[in-house]
Amino acid sequence: MDPIARARPLTSRRRVAFVDSGLGLLGYADALHTLRPDVGLVLSLDPDNMPYGPRTPDDVRRLILASAQAALAHEPDAIVVACNTASVHGLDALRAELEPGVAVVGTVPAIRPAAAAGGPVAVWATAATTSSAYLRGLVDAFASDVQTHAVAALGLAEAIESGDSRVVDECIAYAASQTPAGVRSLVLGCTHYGLVADRIVAALGPGVVVHDSPVAVARQTLRRIGLEPDPLGPEAGVEAVLLSGRPGNLPESWAAYPAGRRLRDATPAVDWRA
Repeated sequence: MDPIARARPLTSRRRVAFVDSGLGLLGYADALHTLRPDVGLVLSLDPDNMPYGPRTPDDVRRLILASAQAALAHEPDAIVVACNTASVHGLDALRAELEPGVAVVGTVPAIRPAAAAGGPVAVWATAATTSSAYLRGLVDAFASDVQTHAVAALGLAEAIESGDSRVVDECIAYAASQTPAGVRSLVLGCTHYGLVADRIVAALGPGVVVHDSPVAVARQTLRRIGLEPDPLGPEAGVEAVLLSGRPGNLPESWAAYPAGRRLRDATPAVDWRA
């Protein structure tokens, strides 16, 4: 039996599942927990198959469906696909499979609000995303009249996943060196990057505004399940962690990031070691 489920048995509590190949879901789970701490969290990662970026669309679709299906045993009211790649390739399939019984919410880089704030805009993303038709479509749709630069933040997602602070800083420094001078807004085009947003700001300087989507996604998720934000509710925390469908614990490495530490502190009754 899942060690976290033993500590927090299933109840009538509302809960939301987050699916991603890796740690990108932490910031999204943390944002929802901040708005509604009484909503239970199910975190479904896929370490056996990460990263999703180099995989074919069919592979991504199959893998994200499997992660979502594993989370269904915990009776979530909604599933958040906390991965841009998986949202592009798997969102429609998930909605066809699960809705209307379970709401499905995807993620998308925050290009629209960044463009509305005025350019120039830079979008940091994985190498696969920066050259994708998906990103070009978003820019054409929401930022066609704003100067926009796609920057491949080479190795940054992998460094964040490993928890290697030195390599994270090296990757941030490289991406910052590739970012044109005069950029006013930076869009984080990978869900991992928000975990080190403070270090990205420090590298780029105070004149650049960072745009990310966890709070917007959290608010949309609450709307989909008929809840209003209530940050003063009782703590529920993480009720289950799934690792490629297998029950697991909260990995200690997550505490390297503020979002991970907050989720750890909100879940005091469970083992944080893995």
